[in-house]
Amino acid sequence: MTNTVSGATVGGHVVQADSIGSVHFHQPDPVPRPRQVRAPHGPFVNREPELAALTGALDRLDEGEPAIVVITGLGGVGKTELIARFTKEHRSHFPDGDLYADLQAYRHQGGVDLAELLAGFLRALGTEPPAVEAERFTEFRTVTAERRCLFFLDNVEHAAEVRALLPSSGLVVVASRRRLPALRTDGAEVRQLGPLSAAAGADLVRAWLGAERGTDQELAELVELCGGLPLALNAVGSQLLDRDRLAVGRVVAELHDREGRLVMLNDEEGDLRPTYDLVYERLSSEGRALYHLIGVHPGPFVSVELACAVGVEQAREALNELRAVHLLDEVVDDDEEERFRAHDVVRLHAYDRTRELPNRTEILARVVAYFRGRASLADRAMGARLRLQDPSGEGLPGFGSYAEALEWMQAERANLRAVVETAAEQRWHGEVWRICESLWPLYHNRKHYQDLIATHRLGVESAQWDNQPNVVVRLRNQLARAHYERKEYLLAAEQLARATELVPLVTDRLVVGVLYEMDGLLCLADGRPGRAVERFTLALEENRGDDHGETVQRYHLAQALIADGRPEQALTVLAEAATRAEGTEDLDMLMKLPLVRARAHHALGQLDVAVTQAEACVRKARELSQYPKEAQAHTLLVALAEELEDPDLAERSRARLRELRP
Repeated sequence: MTNTVSGATVGGHVVQADSIGSVHFHQPDPVPRPRQVRAPHGPFVNREPELAALTGALDRLDEGEPAIVVITGLGGVGKTELIARFTKEHRSHFPDGDLYADLQAYRHQGGVDLAELLAGFLRALGTEPPAVEAERFTEFRTVTAERRCLFFLDNVEHAAEVRALLPSSGLVVVASRRRLPALRTDGAEVRQLGPLSAAAGADLVRAWLGAERGTDQELAELVELCGGLPLALNAVGSQLLDRDRLAVGRVVAELHDREGRLVMLNDEEGDLRPTYDLVYERLSSEGRALYHLIGVHPGPFVSVELACAVGVEQAREALNELRAVHLLDEVVDDDEEERFRAHDVVRLHAYDRTRELPNRTEILARVVAYFRGRASLADRAMGARLRLQDPSGEGLPGFGSYAEALEWMQAERANLRAVVETAAEQRWHGEVWRICESLWPLYHNRKHYQDLIATHRLGVESAQWDNQPNVVVRLRNQLARAHYERKEYLLAAEQLARATELVPLVTDRLVVGVLYEMDGLLCLADGRPGRAVERFTLALEENRGDDHGETVQRYHLAQALIADGRPEQALTVLAEAATRAEGTEDLDMLMKLPLVRARAHHALGQLDVAVTQAEACVRKARELSQYPKEAQAHTLLVALAEELEDPDLAERSRARLRELRP
């Protein structure tokens, strides 16, 4: 059958109607295609065999099999540059994106936090990671089964680290100082990247300087003195470029005259201290101050904001200067602030230059104070909650929204953990527990429970030394919450019991309230909703007069009432909570309350109202980037849609759930 419409012939049925207003077709959110591997820097020479090995791996991908290529070599030999160049030239072979992880940023006390690393990969691929860390590994394999991505794992030390991170499909490229021969049993091709030869190194330098500067002998000596390492040659060569009258021979003579040795990471690294000493001494005073910050700062990233807070004058110009001589690379994050990272060979040299610095401790104290202040500002930008410390961060950049504050915390996560650990080593107890208290919204919202447990153990110890029983109880309660979220209920109960022992010393009744709240959650998990109602009622009494506290406890109380078969009473409690949350603009609770209302209406058989409330939760959760809560709302919507026999609603929620947690 055919019909003619406006002069065109079409097949199938045609329905003619009067004005029908607007028609909306639901379009699924685009699937993210991350591009995380940095762009290559400048000229590139003498790496044809290794590029061929990487290119050859594409053939295995075309056959539908995952591939692994391992590039090993000394620090600064150019492994990252090689992989960056390959990625740029072959990006079209990875339509679903390229992802980067520096395992050194996730390495703590010798081990790598692989679950947290995978959480970052999952988010980059548009999936909210499961709260249970063990589930992230299977989730990652599910997400990557139908995608063709490149995964660049940098600074790997052990084959087991790679095996835990293997996707179901795609190319995995590994950079390591260690040879990692065991990965050959996993089908990996292992290639060792050696230092540049004298000829190749000279070609690299001439690519910057031109053919007229430096004799063949001078360039060969320069390459030898830099150990054939492109990283060192880049640093020296950039300064030659900045000074047209600086002769190559003079640089070579200065390097020959220097004494001393810095063992970078192993004895094979060679004597690079003279090379970097020369680069350092030609920096401006501002550039040297920033280099001192790199040597003192325990975390991997620096920023303009941090440099200014520590006292580096003309911080932006200093950062540009260090970038120009290849001492810093920019880091790509989801927030708006710029961050830069020094190669770890550079960081070791910077550390060596600052070990005897008279004001080293003062610089470190400023670094810690900066992160304590900004963490406090970020925490307070994310809404009202119980806080035991006074506000701090005056004079530091603030945050305009909940989402902006959360993304800053996420981007600075490695710095924040390193600063907590270093402050604990320095026995700066007040700084330790204050930073820990401020980090709760990051750890709870993004499910970084391994970080929470590691930092909060230090926070509890520091609060004990600082004679802060209120804080000890508060931090132990947050430790209990982390174990509860990981379904480690016995460990949660142990922390709760240890916190309860200190109740006679507690002077803030809100702190006692959080203990009742935690006990109520454990009662719900244990299948005792009646007991949970009692505990949340006690928590509510302890929070009388505190707007946020009362709202939170009514939220929990309503959930316990629903579990106890009293949904009508739960709706009354929720109405009181909503009134208070609206009056105080409590965004977090205004996002959470509709989901509990939806569950109450579901229990009462009021399915249409339940759908409306669950959809309200979805909208607010997406505004705040609260993806775990959005996933909970969509899970309820699927169940409601099945009862209502609404396949369109069910498919929309299932599609979004596949994006959040396939």
